[in-house]
Amino acid sequence: MAILEESSIQLNQTFNTKEEAIRAAGKILVEGQYVKEGYIDEMLKREENVTTYMGNFIAIPHGTENSKDLINQSGISVVQIPGGVDFGTPEEEKLVTVVFGIAGVGNEHLDILSKIAVYCSEVENVVKLADASSEREVRELLEGIE
Repeated sequence: MAILEESSIQLNQTFNTKEEAIRAAGKILVEGQYVKEGYIDEMLKREENVTTYMGNFIAIPHGTENSKDLINQSGISVVQIPGGVDFGTPEEEKLVTVVFGIAGVGNEHLDILSKIAVYCSEVENVVKLADASSEREVRELLEGIE
């Protein structure tokens, strides 16, 4: 199975909180059998400790160091949020339009994180992802990440 399947991409989602967005990204990873159910809680714990907001309207939630045994295989989920969701603090809003949920076996998450970060460092690439109208289009835009 590929790291990113079209079934792991959700378009045009709406969330009121970053927790809802992280749960949605985690649920996709669980449904794709990349991770066990408990991984979602570890994603939320990481967000409590350090934000997964990366700038340029993206967030990359992933599990804590304690979640390694909850990962079946490396995978990515992509959740498009056209209206955005705030990943900031009460003092500072940080709008996110694309959430990448990631799970990496061993140290693969570092490689996946770095490839997503490099791709999304160009804000034009994030705009293309945020405007994509099909799961296939998102997958094709992200082909270099796999």
